[in-house]
Amino acid sequence: MVTGLLIILGLVLLLPFTVPKIERNLELFLFIMGCATAYVSGVFQWELWNKALHDPLHITFAVLVAGIVFRWIRHPFEKAVLSGSRIIPFRLFLALLIIGLGLISSIITAIIAALVLVAIASVLQMDRTSEIRFVILACYAIGMGAVLTPIGEPLSTIATNKLDEDFYYLLNLLGTDILAGVFVFGLLAFFLIRPRNRSRNRSSGQAAESYISIFGRSVKVYIFVLALTLLGAGFEPLITLYLLDLHPLTLYWINMISAVLDNATLAAAEISPAMDESTIQALLLGLLISGGMLIPGNIPNIIAAGKLNIRSGEWARVGVPLGLLAMVVYFVILLSRQ
Repeated sequence: MVTGLLIILGLVLLLPFTVPKIERNLELFLFIMGCATAYVSGVFQWELWNKALHDPLHITFAVLVAGIVFRWIRHPFEKAVLSGSRIIPFRLFLALLIIGLGLISSIITAIIAALVLVAIASVLQMDRTSEIRFVILACYAIGMGAVLTPIGEPLSTIATNKLDEDFYYLLNLLGTDILAGVFVFGLLAFFLIRPRNRSRNRSSGQAAESYISIFGRSVKVYIFVLALTLLGAGFEPLITLYLLDLHPLTLYWINMISAVLDNATLAAAEISPAMDESTIQALLLGLLISGGMLIPGNIPNIIAAGKLNIRSGEWARVGVPLGLLAMVVYFVILLSRQ
């Protein structure tokens, strides 16, 4: 059984990163792998199916509703952003936008927050360097802030459900660390972004999403979380065998692989109710921080980079140094608590 699970884990971690066709159909691939994992582990039973079908409902509904609402308010929102950029000192305005997106992402979901970010960046029409820095800092804030509720992103949904905890568990566990990080990434925008030659267009120039696209995205989120629930249950024997005895700070650094692998998938493979809170805290922080380093690390990165045509090299030049600095800072904080 262990050998089979290790083979499946290798496929789950490597194929989406190396095979473009699988990357484009990630939800279906993970669903197939989730079914295989649950079968090999011997947990492919009705109780698991019932849980897997129920777990994605809240985040799917949140993504659907938030997507529709944003479609309705997009044009007045863009006008408000443009007006705000004229009234408030511009670098301060960018900092406030990043902080605001990070704080609200746990309510409107990281996916919708990323779409809002794309609309904002398109409206503001900054030079290329400034736009890339703004987007990456915002994606760090969104990726971290969204974890505070189970509806914020798939990672938080999976973590809350696997641990069988309530709606406010992650807020209580990580709230102080996450909120501090969101504010710091916002403040960094004030010092690191110095826009020049900014035009003042009245709209983003991007067409509004169709209702079909919004519904389709919601279905993909549902399948994605369902698949991760199956994967998490199936990988439980590997967690018990290899991860439970590791020191929390060792897990923290191991999870730097989240820079190239989706952090929700890693959370499904790693988190166990048998872990203590210090281990869960270190594990999640490692995933969240390193997930911002490169484009594949989390959903906001993928959405923003895809819609704004940010290349991997452009992202890495800014994202990797920021992520490494944040990893060291949080490591010192975690070490002080040992």
